[in-house]
Amino acid sequence: MKKYSLLVGFLLLWNLVGAQTPLDSLLTVWEDTARPDSVRIYAYRDYIWDGYLYSKPDSALVLSDSLYEFSMASGYKKGIASVLNMQGFTHFMQGDYIKALSHHQRSLKIRKEIGDKRGIASSLNNIGLIYVERNNYTKALNHYMQSLKIKEEIGDKRGISVTLNNIGSIYNNQEAYDKALDCYKRSMAIKEEIGDQRGIAVSLVNIGQIYSQQGDQTSALDYYGRALEMAESMSDKRSMSQILENMGDVKYEQGNFSDALDNHKRSLALRDEIGDKDGSASSLNSIGFTYFKQKQYQSATTYCKRGLKLAQTIGAIWEQKEGCECLFNINKATNNSAKALEYHEQMIALTDSLQKEETIQELQRIEFNRKVKEDSLLQVEKAMKREMVFQEETNRKDRNKNIAMGVGLFFILLSAGLYSRWRYVKKSKAVIEEEKDRSENLLLNILPSEIAEELKTKGSADTRDFENVSILFTDFVGFTEASEKLSAKELIEEINHCFKTFDILCDKYGIEKIKTIGDAYMAAGGIPIPSDVSVKNTVLAALEMQAFMAHRVLERKAKNEIPFEMRLGIHTGPVVAGIVGVKKFQYDIWGDTVNTASRMESGGDIGKVNISEDTYQCIKDNPAFVFEARGEVEVKGKGEMTMYFVSYA
Repeated sequence: MKKYSLLVGFLLLWNLVGAQTPLDSLLTVWEDTARPDSVRIYAYRDYIWDGYLYSKPDSALVLSDSLYEFSMASGYKKGIASVLNMQGFTHFMQGDYIKALSHHQRSLKIRKEIGDKRGIASSLNNIGLIYVERNNYTKALNHYMQSLKIKEEIGDKRGISVTLNNIGSIYNNQEAYDKALDCYKRSMAIKEEIGDQRGIAVSLVNIGQIYSQQGDQTSALDYYGRALEMAESMSDKRSMSQILENMGDVKYEQGNFSDALDNHKRSLALRDEIGDKDGSASSLNSIGFTYFKQKQYQSATTYCKRGLKLAQTIGAIWEQKEGCECLFNINKATNNSAKALEYHEQMIALTDSLQKEETIQELQRIEFNRKVKEDSLLQVEKAMKREMVFQEETNRKDRNKNIAMGVGLFFILLSAGLYSRWRYVKKSKAVIEEEKDRSENLLLNILPSEIAEELKTKGSADTRDFENVSILFTDFVGFTEASEKLSAKELIEEINHCFKTFDILCDKYGIEKIKTIGDAYMAAGGIPIPSDVSVKNTVLAALEMQAFMAHRVLERKAKNEIPFEMRLGIHTGPVVAGIVGVKKFQYDIWGDTVNTASRMESGGDIGKVNISEDTYQCIKDNPAFVFEARGEVEVKGKGEMTMYFVSYA
């Protein structure tokens, strides 16, 4: 079950926004040209922040652009930095971290020029938030520490408490719980001193989570309970629902299912009331899991089905996976094998989707770091060009011998500086190239290399017709029965072990893995680049897959473990191939050839490689194979089809 925490990022925004002035009053100040420019700039900034930043971020950017131009025209640097800071937050909320970082860095530069220490500390903290979002915790911590030092110098207690909380979250993420706990407690002490009730509640939850992660559930419940009382006193229903969820999870881990149910049901009621659908789906699944532990299978089924349905409606993949896992466990416990298999297959598909999502996020993180390095490198190259221009200009104007001697000495020093910068540029380019290679390797885990290259070049990839593609399907026999005797973890580990070997064999023979569907594996030879040997290589890969499975059966039987046996079928013919969707790209194939290949698998025998007449005609004269004619075999939906078993010669 997924634990909820109160995010420190929200805490930062609470402290920055403070009490809101009515929007009409702010707009009146902005439109009053008799007022000083500085007053008008801050009024319009607050108007945009309070009125548009959270509800209409696109409009906020448009309005802030006009405010930026006005601030530039007025020459009020503190106002310019403040507007850039707001724009940075807007881009951050939209997920455009490159632009967010650029705006905060520009704001930081101006604040350093004018000596605005409070603003400098704020910018450093905001840049730290961006690096946290991109999982670059080293840089985030560095910026937080700089921010904290300045805030301590100027005595900004509220700011110190915010930054300590952010630092604690980094330590928590890295499982340095002692350091995280120290930061959280120091932050809470300051909040208690200045009377920041909402901030205290956040710290209590964070401290409670640390104790829970360390196994001290008694202390965790104590902190959660204190946080809940404060959230209730402020009528903060969202925080109340999250805290109750955490308390329910602790009670569940302790085996106190009655109290766990009470906490989760109270959390669900609050989430339904405030329209938190993602939270409601999580609560429904938590209630279902708790009923399952009590062997109240009917109630467990009711809640987990509701959780799954709601998660599907809002597209929450994690909650869908949790719902399927809950229903898989229920049906397995009640010996409903067909339903258990159905939910297990959905679990695998959702796990694949989550892994793809993580891969995409990693690609985005790498691209972010690469662009940051490129921006830094660009600044160095610009500086080098300015210095070279200066060198040429000096050489042209200064002809005097004595001056030339001085210039010569200057050039020696300058050359050393340029050489140092050249080395930095060279090193930076190597780092960027390394990041680029990592990004491309991750992309190749999702798409064929040719398709990935087309996607990078054009931004899209065309669907294509192929005339002679060999489709390979595998399926484990007796999978349903085996799933009843194995735990979900054992089941997935064994499937993963087999499929990893299949992936290696696909690479060995140059055939393309298409996808896995539950316990089925699908690959294709002859795409995205047609090849004269694709049919032969597909069959060779298939024979090695069956040989591996035969060896695996002997291994597991020797250990008294339940083995999987496999059917495998191949058909060759025309297909259409391409990328489906606009997010989480997947290379896929379509056509009757795919359906026929699936029938070759289902019409085959355990341990055999079953091929169609079309595949046979392509390789019948190849001396590497021998064939066993099976004659006409009845095929569902297609009538009788000629089939052959193929093996090594």
